[in-house]
Formats: sequence, structure tokens, C-alpha cells
Amino acid sequence: MMEMNEKVVTDDHGVSDEKMVAKNEPNYRGIKAMPFVIGNETFEKLGTLGTSSNLLVYLTSVFNMKTISATNLLNIFNGTCYFGSLLGAFLSDTYFGRYKTLGFASVASFLGMLVLTLTAAVTNLHPHSCSKDATASTCSGPTAGQIVFLISGFGLLVIGASGIRPCNLAFGADQFNPNTESGRRGTNSFFNWYYFTYTFAVMVSMTIIVYVQSNLSWSIGLAIPTMLMFCSCALFFAGTRMYVKVAPQGSPLMSVAQVIAAAVKKRRLEAPVQPWLSLFNYEPANSINAMLPYTDQFRFLDKAAIITLEDKINTDGSMVDPWRLCSIQQVEEVKCLLRLVPIWIAGLMFQVAVVQQQNYVVFQALQSDRRLSTSHTFKIPAATYNVFSMMSLTFWLPIYDRIIIPFFRKHTKKEDGVTLLQRMGTGIVLAILAMILSGIVEKERRGIAFTKPTLGVEPRKGDISSMSAYWLVPQLALIGLAEGFTFIGENELFYKQCPENMRSMASSFVLAGVAGSSYLSSFVSSIVQRATKRSWLAEDLNKGRLDYFFYLIAGLEVLNLVYFMLCARWYKYKGIGDKGIEVSMEKLQGEKGIV
Repeated sequence: MMEMNEKVVTDDHGVSDEKMVAKNEPNYRGIKAMPFVIGNETFEKLGTLGTSSNLLVYLTSVFNMKTISATNLLNIFNGTCYFGSLLGAFLSDTYFGRYKTLGFASVASFLGMLVLTLTAAVTNLHPHSCSKDATASTCSGPTAGQIVFLISGFGLLVIGASGIRPCNLAFGADQFNPNTESGRRGTNSFFNWYYFTYTFAVMVSMTIIVYVQSNLSWSIGLAIPTMLMFCSCALFFAGTRMYVKVAPQGSPLMSVAQVIAAAVKKRRLEAPVQPWLSLFNYEPANSINAMLPYTDQFRFLDKAAIITLEDKINTDGSMVDPWRLCSIQQVEEVKCLLRLVPIWIAGLMFQVAVVQQQNYVVFQALQSDRRLSTSHTFKIPAATYNVFSMMSLTFWLPIYDRIIIPFFRKHTKKEDGVTLLQRMGTGIVLAILAMILSGIVEKERRGIAFTKPTLGVEPRKGDISSMSAYWLVPQLALIGLAEGFTFIGENELFYKQCPENMRSMASSFVLAGVAGSSYLSSFVSSIVQRATKRSWLAEDLNKGRLDYFFYLIAGLEVLNLVYFMLCARWYKYKGIGDKGIEVSMEKLQGEKGIV
């Protein structure tokens, strides 16, 4: 159900036609609501990324943590944020709706940023600073009280991220009418432009805000994103009257559990010869889900919809015991979810390359020549180099949305130009190339540090190689493009292929994959540390072999690509029946197992 606004439709001369009043359809504002939605997203990302982009440097330089400890802490923090999105999505879809969840989570994020700002501004809330010639072992670490206060800030940020991340994309897409061609194209463009604003926020965060934090003041540098998050909250609530708000429909996971339970209870029954004709079919009057045609995958679940003598049916056609008898529609919705699981695993493995690149490129930059040019003394902050991955994505997305997609749409006759799985596969290939290039560049950086004069010593690290840090840009550009293809494609795939009442959950499933990649990245790093006796991932990169580590990640991604291709050939795109509007060539190709 949606909050309905009575809408009077007028003709070209502005004369209203009372017969065209749509009482049962929400008043979609589409583009008109976008200044509030996109504006809120931009400020929210500026605030969140402005706080998180430089946290690795903040923890090692202000809280005096060791590199591996800080990296693992951030991986756990990021993983918890993403896994928390599962709970946020559940609460949104079941109890509160996306609007209320976003409002509460935005306020929590603001408070979390405020706490982190206080850890930098108040002297007693962080350890004493170390001298430049001090080593990691001689610097005093944070006290228990300082850690507790820091973790409380992280906790508020986790609450905020758990509500914002699964809901913001779906909430924006809710503003477009899915029953019109312009609405569907508006939704497709929204996904691309959503990430355009995201990359814009990343660039500002990793340049201006990171510069203030690294060169001027940590307290001011953290206060800026806190104020931006306040602006995000204000802009979000200012657009309240413009929004289409999808009301919660109860737990969508309950239906999944009922199908599994009913299928297990009836596991000894024989599957019907013509299941599309004989299985129980019932559609609730208030359902927002599109009708799905029968598919022959996961046929063991079909038994949940077999009508037996013990099954009772109400006068309205519904089942008396939904834990024993389910409709074929419920079964097909569960099949949609199960088909996405193998793709989700491939997306998780893909994100490992992104996480490792983002983490270790900061340390590569710290031990490279970060001067703007050889004639300048100004040094680009190490965390700022990650902005180049976002820059490549920022330049690519408008080209992809306005030139590439229309070109392929014209020749392939598909509404999206190319299939979403083809986009994801392209991104995995680019990630492999990025990891190989990262290893080559790191080997060169390390070699120059040993064979040519160095540029001094990075405190608590080692000698600074005279290789320009600009050589890190190509690998960052490749990983940025890879993320643009795979991560955006995966988000759109899950949004479109999940049942309509689970679209917040769909976003959270993707984010849970990112969470898993953070934990998996920490696990891989710890295993490599133990197996190589810290010889690959040393505090001083010149004494380690980070290039070997990058090649290892590239090898894992090659295996992931093979796995993904097998999954893609098996995958069937969701077909839509009478209520649906997303039928396209993708359905026909999906039925044939073509990517």
C-alpha cells in the first residue's frame, strides 16, 4: 500500500476531467522530487565520506594505532555497517517504511559524526601525539575510556548506515511511476545519476575535506562533514510533502519462511506434471507485487503449492494455514531470491579487490612522491588518491547513460542496452586488470626505493620512494570503472529482480555482500600475514612484497570470473505477468539461459 494522493488529470488546455481522477494511484512527482532526494543524498554522502575517507590516517596518526590494527578495525566497522543494513531493511519493510527509517537513521549519523568530531577537538579524548622520530612501538596508544568514546561514535554511525544504505536508493526509485515508459526510464537514469552524485561527494571529500584534515586541523576537518550531514537531514525533511511513501507490508521474509516450511512438510509428494495449471494460485487484493509466470528452476519448492485433502481454503480464496499451503506466486518470489544468491557471492568476491585497493593504495602513496610537481613542495594527502577511482567513474557515467546505453538500446532492442549480468562481468574483468597493474606499479615503486635516492622517511613506515604517486592513478581509474560496471549493475539487478515488497531488502543484500567482502578482506590479510610471517604486508612497504599480494587477489578474481560466467549462463531473468510492466528482451534471453 502507498499513501495515496488524489490526482486530477488535465487535458492540453488545462481543463480537468473528473473521470480521469486517479484515486488509487500515488501522485508520483518523479523529477520534481529529485532535488530533495538527490540533494539529501549528496549532503549525506559528503558528510559520511568526509568522515570515513581519512579514518585510516586518523586512527594511525591521532589514535596511534598500528597499520594492521587500524585496517582491521575499519574493515570490521565497515562490515558491521553493511550487515546492519539487513536489520535496517527488515525494520523498514516490516514496520516503519523507508521514509521514517531514513529520517531516524540520518539523525543517528549526524550524532555519530558529532562524537567523532569531539574525539579530535577535545584533547582528553585522544592520545598524546607522537614525535616524528617515534616508532609504532614507542607511541602511547589510546586509553580504555578514549576507545569507548570512539566506539560509541562508530556505533551511532553503524545505526545511521544501517538505515540509510538499504533505503535511500529504493526510496528515490519509489518517486517514479513504474507503469509509464517515462517513469521506467526515469528509474534507470536515477540509478546512474545517483552514483554520479555519490562520486561527486567522494571527490569533494577526498580532496577538500581530506586536505583540511591532514594539513590544517582534524577537528575542523571532521566538523565540516558533521555540518553537511545536518544540512542533509534538513533537506530530507523539507521535501516531506513531495514524497511518495510506500507503507510497510509486513515481513517479506515471513513469506519466504512459509514457502520453505510448506515445501519441507510436503517433500514426499510427487511433483505435478503440469505445475503451472494444477498448483494453488492466490493473489491478495492489497499485494504490490507483480504476478510472476511459472519457472522450472528449484522445482522442489513447487510442492509448497500442492493442494492436498488436509489443506483448507477460506471463502476469499486464501489459505487457512499459510505454513502448510502457499500460492505459486509466493513460490516464484522465493525462486527469484534463490537465483540471486550465486550472483551475490560473485559480487562479494569482486568487492575484495575494491577493498584491498582502497586500503593499501593509501600506504603506497605515503611511501611515494606525493608532490604536486617537482617544482612544488605541496604534497597531495595520501587518502586523496582514492578520488581518482571516483573521477574515472564520474566522467564515465554520463557518457554511459547518454551515449553508450542509447547506442546499444538501438541495436540490441533492450531497454537497458545491455543485460545487467554483462555489465557485472565487464567490471570483474576490469578488476583483474586493476590488480595486475597494481602489482606491477608496486614492484616498480619498491625497486626505485632501493636503487635511487629516496625523498626522506615516512614516520613509522620507511623510506619514501622517488617514484611519483601519479603512477597509482591508472590502477585507481580501472578499479573505479570496475565498480561502476559491477556494483551499479548488481544494485540495479537486485532492485529489479527482487519482489516489489522486498526492494529495501534487495539493497541490503548487496550491501551485505560488501560487508562480507570487508570481513573476507581482513581474513585474507590475516592469513597472508601468518603464512608469509609478515614478509608480504610489512609496516614498511619497502621491506614487504605488496606486489605479490596484489597478484594473489588478481588470481582470486580470475577464479571468480569463471564462477560468475557459469552462474550467468544458468540465471533466468524475472518474467512478469499481468500486473507487470518490466517485460523485455531480457526475459526472452533469460529463458534461454543467455547472459
